[in-house]
Amino acid sequence: MAYTPKILAFAGSLRKDSYNKKLVKVAMSGAQAAGADVTYLDLRDYPLPVFDEDLERDEGMPENGRKLKDLFLANDGLLIACPEYNSSITAVLKNTIDWVSRREGDESPLACYAGKVAAIMSASPGALGGLRGLVTVRSILGNIQVTMLPDQIAIPKANEAFTPDGMLLDDAKQKAVMAIGEKLAGVLAKLHG
Repeated sequence: MAYTPKILAFAGSLRKDSYNKKLVKVAMSGAQAAGADVTYLDLRDYPLPVFDEDLERDEGMPENGRKLKDLFLANDGLLIACPEYNSSITAVLKNTIDWVSRREGDESPLACYAGKVAAIMSASPGALGGLRGLVTVRSILGNIQVTMLPDQIAIPKANEAFTPDGMLLDDAKQKAVMAIGEKLAGVLAKLHG
């Protein structure tokens, strides 16, 4: 049986009408068109306490942390849209990365990240489209054994960039974001097929 790329797609935002949630859904459509099985994750549905080793020691992995780990383990690729707060990564994205990175039982170190392939993107009302925050996300994920695709995209003036149904108004940008999803699916197919 042929390999079907399995991709987890999410945005590092909790806001219901997040530009980055819209953006990652555009990339998802590209991955799905390329034959990938994509699972959309909304971090709002998995609230977590701020990572604290004392809490982890005393209470163990939070239930939502375990659910997130299971989602990461079940997928080979990650599509992540990364909002930029004060020129860096959002607290919810960093906290999610930290909890999911924690080793439990006889798991190998970084079991949820090692060997995964990720593509990142951002959207922001600012002129740079969240580009500065992508540098930090790329560094963090690369250091926890995620292979990072060099392709990325930042959508500036995000408050003016989307149609009411979540597509990008600019057709070239829509195609470029979809192409990132397609590329991730293609790379996974080559690695695992």
